[in-house]
Amino acid sequence: MKGKSHCDCCVYYVYDEEYNCYDCQVDLDEDEMMRFLSRSYDNCPYFRFNDEYKTARKQM
Repeated sequence: MKGKSHCDCCVYYVYDEEYNCYDCQVDLDEDEMMRFLSRSYDNCPYFRFNDEYKTARKQM
């Protein structure tokens, strides 16, 4: 996973077709946004793993 950030696996990191790029959907304040843009935000308090199969496992 070299070159990937934790954001790549987060539910809040979604593709914006209008701007043709990925964007964090969490309402970040100014300091949090600067950490996000500088890629130095390894321990994001809003991180939630994007587990697409979570619902399917509950149905079994």
